[in-house]
Amino acid sequence: MPGLIRGVARTAVVAGTATAVSNRVSRRQQGRWAAQQGYQAQQGYQEPAPQPPPPAERSAPAASDMTSTIEQLKQLGELKAQGVLTEAEFEDQKRRLLGS
Repeated sequence: MPGLIRGVARTAVVAGTATAVSNRVSRRQQGRWAAQQGYQAQQGYQEPAPQPPPPAERSAPAASDMTSTIEQLKQLGELKAQGVLTEAEFEDQKRRLLGS
């Protein structure tokens, strides 16, 4: 039984010390933040306005890219019609061209 009480007492001391240290760190950090806010207020500091997100990339290709894609699809169709490409090869190349 004395060993159990000693273990509980040791745990209580460790937990109390950890709580005290944690509270001290929190108070010190809050003091630093308050001092920083006060300094910024004295200097007339204003937080910068948030930057708008960059415009999303266009998913549709440009007109010149679309023209070249159509030409490549026509060439693939001709190769398939001539028997140079199989149906599977044609579909694979078409998927690559269209990016899907």
